[in-house]
Amino acid sequence: MTMAHYKPPVQGKLSQLVDVIVLVALTVGALFVPLWLHMAGSSKTVPAPVASPTWEALGQNAAQAKQYEALGYTPESAHDLILSRFDYSFTFGALVTMIVVIIAYYVLMLKFSEAEYRDVIAEKFGEK
Repeated sequence: MTMAHYKPPVQGKLSQLVDVIVLVALTVGALFVPLWLHMAGSSKTVPAPVASPTWEALGQNAAQAKQYEALGYTPESAHDLILSRFDYSFTFGALVTMIVVIIAYYVLMLKFSEAEYRDVIAEKFGEK
C-alpha cells in the first residue's frame, strides 16, 4: 500500500509575521537580557590596576598607543579598557538549569512535530 505524497501544513501570512516577530524578540532577549541583568559580560574590575598608567605600563607599543590616541583615549581613560578581563565563571546550578532547558526544548519540539515526522518517515520508508 502506497501512501500519498506528504504535504506539509500551509501557514498563513499573518502567522508567518507573528512567528518572525516572536523569533526576533526571543533572539534579542537571549542576547541582551543577560547583559541588562549583569549576568554576562566582561568583569567590571581590573585585576591589577596600574597606579600611574602610561602606554608602556599598560603593555602597549607605539603603534597601539597611536591608534588609541586617534580614538581619543589617553593612558588614564584606556586603563580599564585595556586591563579588564572576561570572567568565565559559572555556577553548577546555572549549568544544570541550562541543560534542563535544552532537553525540555528538544522534547517539546519532538512532541509538537511528532505527527509531521511520522508522515515524512512513513512516506520515505513505509509503514512498519
